[in-house]
Amino acid sequence: MPSTPLVAPSRLPHVGTTIFTTMSALAAQHGAVNLGQGFPDFECDPALVDCVTRAMRSGANQYAPMTGVPALRKALAAQLRQRHHPAWDEDREITITAGATQGIFTALLAIVHPGDEVILLTPAYDSYEPNVTLAGGRVVSVPLGPGFRPDFGRIAAALTPRTRAIVINSPHNPTGTTWSAQDMQALTDLLRPTSVLLISDEVYEHMVFDGQTHQSVGLWPELAQRSFIVSSFGKTLHVTGWKVGYVVAPAPLTAEFRKVHQFNVFSVNTAVQHGLAEYLTHSQAAAALPAFYQAKRDFFRQGLSGTRFTLMPCEGTYFQCVNYAHINDLPDDDFCRWLIQTAGVAAIPLSAFDPAAQQERLVRFCFAKKESTLSQALEQLSAL
Repeated sequence: MPSTPLVAPSRLPHVGTTIFTTMSALAAQHGAVNLGQGFPDFECDPALVDCVTRAMRSGANQYAPMTGVPALRKALAAQLRQRHHPAWDEDREITITAGATQGIFTALLAIVHPGDEVILLTPAYDSYEPNVTLAGGRVVSVPLGPGFRPDFGRIAAALTPRTRAIVINSPHNPTGTTWSAQDMQALTDLLRPTSVLLISDEVYEHMVFDGQTHQSVGLWPELAQRSFIVSSFGKTLHVTGWKVGYVVAPAPLTAEFRKVHQFNVFSVNTAVQHGLAEYLTHSQAAAALPAFYQAKRDFFRQGLSGTRFTLMPCEGTYFQCVNYAHINDLPDDDFCRWLIQTAGVAAIPLSAFDPAAQQERLVRFCFAKKESTLSQALEQLSAL
């Protein structure tokens, strides 16, 4: 071994450990209620586990096809048709991925060339920017407008001949906003004269509240023809640790996507795919999600209304953003560390999604938790 370890020049010199790992570790260290990292603390449907167990016992334990188990792609295509999507071809237009994060990264690697520009609407999920950088692209950050709505004037101004793609996210992590039909029409009109591609992160597609309809880009033909639609079985079925998602795209885009997918993942957990396929053929779990999570949202918001936090709107996802300006004036990352130590509750600072938001005094709580967990957190937050 050399006396001085060799270190390669970093591809991501400004990137450290994600805030989600950091806050979860601090929560464990201090015995805090973890409302930071976005995962449920309740179990999935036992029938789903039974489906996967049967698949394992039946011998589905070797490599799956690179594109995904045919039965799962077929079941997914059928569900998309039920949700009024076009008739996506399960063989040429649907790919099973190792979670949505891998799907987004693979899509960017497939289409972004060195020097291409990719528009990100900030605040944005923290993997987007490093994904663009690793693909050799240049991030063009466009702030969301008032109420964290898309600002189409700013988006239009950011478009250049070098713009390769735009990444959008609805329902939106971290703010809980959703895109409306009017937003989708505006995006359609804006992109019509361009060749800009679209990556649509729709992992919270089934978590929309108050009677809304999720506006998938798949419902908008002009957008669908230029889009990668990314979603997640883990979010929908309460199994985030299984890391299985999917990407839907027109056949020419899917062909490019799969060229990369075959070399950075190749294939995804076989038994889980077979189990999901069986489960989806008889389960309507997704249809119950809006009411299920709206009840949790309402319970959590009612409890927070009695605290010194100021509630922000929550139209979708399982995240609630709050303003803490009435509690103290710490920067948001320092506030989250203080909150763990003082109240025993973990949150995520909004600056994790947009460094410019550090002084906005906003943090994000996850309410995908058992009622007992939320009640304990609310009791401790009420003491602030």
